[in-house]
Amino acid sequence: MQKTEQIEIRRGLKDVYLDTTEASFIDGEIGKLLYRGYSIHDLAEQSTFEEVSYLLLYGRLPTRAELEAFDAGLRAERAIPKEVVDIIDMVKASHPMDVLRTGVSALSAFDPEVRDNSIEATIRKGLRLTAKAPTIVATHERLRKGQRPVEPNLNLNHAGNFLSMLFDKEPSEEEAYIMDVDFILHAEHGANASAFAARVTASTQSDLHSAVVTGIATLKGPAHGGAAEDVMKMAEEIATPENAESYTRQLLESGGRVMGFGHRVYKAEDPRARHLRARSKDLGEKKGEPKWFQILSTLYDVMSPYQAKGIYVNVDFYAGSIYQLMGIPDDLFISLFALGRIPGWTLQVVEQFSNNILIRPLVQYTGPMDLEYVPIEKRG
Repeated sequence: MQKTEQIEIRRGLKDVYLDTTEASFIDGEIGKLLYRGYSIHDLAEQSTFEEVSYLLLYGRLPTRAELEAFDAGLRAERAIPKEVVDIIDMVKASHPMDVLRTGVSALSAFDPEVRDNSIEATIRKGLRLTAKAPTIVATHERLRKGQRPVEPNLNLNHAGNFLSMLFDKEPSEEEAYIMDVDFILHAEHGANASAFAARVTASTQSDLHSAVVTGIATLKGPAHGGAAEDVMKMAEEIATPENAESYTRQLLESGGRVMGFGHRVYKAEDPRARHLRARSKDLGEKKGEPKWFQILSTLYDVMSPYQAKGIYVNVDFYAGSIYQLMGIPDDLFISLFALGRIPGWTLQVVEQFSNNILIRPLVQYTGPMDLEYVPIEKRG
């Protein structure tokens, strides 16, 4: 019999450490984030998504020759089988995250190493999924609009190729750069809900495709990945910078929540937010649509007193405005997070496989005990 007084319940596993990691370090009190020991600020300003992916998967920064070979490997794996395109077409009415989840699952049927859970094979599969996932998302967007899918452009980097497949034109250098930074900022973030879910799947000795499908399914939930979309819906309701302050105060007075603020870990500003804030402002001015950043800036000012309670902007707050300025549909926003996160999920699975133990927490039973079974003919 369980002894209630000896059981400490940590709902949501809050503040519970399940393992050690070398993937990323987060200090939520001061807003610090490191990938493999490197500051997110240095990586966002000086690195590329390809280099960050190499860093995460191999534990060190590559030489120039190593990075060139890694990048060439990614480019060579961008195409998806025709059968997967046909599946995407069959389910094109679904939400983009559902299509991405289905597409990744379908790719497992075409991966020759799907059952090989060695570290080396898992990394190779992670590279293939990193390369192919943008093709799934772009193919779905084209098909649901009645347009033909666009073939991968091997002359463009990872971010630029995704935008090229999405819009059937080469992106500007600035847009490709911003998308690259966005992917970097979302590449890894500790044992968040989707990474933890992927590790749970890996702990059963399942395969990487299954773990990534689990991560995608978990990220879809609005409590995890949906805030950027909700921020832009809120900004669209506000409509003009002049309405922003009154809208926000009315929302707060009615007990509503201002999306894009607060984080389970950060009690200071999310360190990723600063890089999207500057780019949201610059891109809005260059596109002739500064109002979105102006609305967000007013929201930020109205919410500033809540910083004393540890409520700051998170990475989602500015992301949606950037995506919208690029012409990306709002229901694709969560999918973009997933595209950036695949190297991080792969690393989490690699770490789980490296020192595996089945993840199986306990729940305290609080129901009735030792009830007498009554045959159905004797029940009233």
